[in-house]
Amino acid sequence: MIEQAVCQNPGRTLGTEEAAVKLMSSSFGHNQRIPEEFAFGAPDPVQHLRLSLNRNPHLRWSGAPSGAKSLVLVCVDTDVPTRADDVNQDGRSVPATLPRTQFHHWVVVDIPPSVNEIREGACSDGIVARGKQAPAGPAGSRQGLNDYTLWFAGDKDMGGQYFGYDGPCPPWNDELLHHYHFVLYATDLARCPVEGAFTGQQVEQAIAGHVLAEARLTGTYTLNPSVR
Repeated sequence: MIEQAVCQNPGRTLGTEEAAVKLMSSSFGHNQRIPEEFAFGAPDPVQHLRLSLNRNPHLRWSGAPSGAKSLVLVCVDTDVPTRADDVNQDGRSVPATLPRTQFHHWVVVDIPPSVNEIREGACSDGIVARGKQAPAGPAGSRQGLNDYTLWFAGDKDMGGQYFGYDGPCPPWNDELLHHYHFVLYATDLARCPVEGAFTGQQVEQAIAGHVLAEARLTGTYTLNPSVR
């Protein structure tokens, strides 16, 4: 079991019981490459990329504060190009110096504090064209839209609402190694105040000021064979 210790919310004075929150995974190590089976796309020597198994990785956590009423889990890529001009274009590359933005790959709210693990492949085990509509998850939890909803908007074959987990698929010609942050938030909210087809950005706004502690586990991924 590989683990990554947490940073607590710097705005709170935490007791001893809140000082050891951890987020762990047996699927990959902190700051290590995410295996292809947990990605949406995998490298291909001829076509640059192929669809992958798209399984969610194993996650386990411990040490949530006793005052936590619900947990929130997100996975976000912080290295997404802000311009798509060069993305996946033969003979061109996405420069590492290009400004970057975020892309949410997973948003889960209302996880009961009694839950402390998500099994590998339990919430996603393959790619669903037009998106998963009722993905499996911890009992009592709700899953929001990931940003493939925006990426595939207007695509006649893939366009739709993408709920739950869909894994990494960075541009195959990106010069920058992408980082995927799995973040667990312990909150004082019995129910996250978001409804319907909510997004990662909406969840982050909704839990602001309600986070008791958080844990982060970061994996890396690239489809560019020249990037390590």
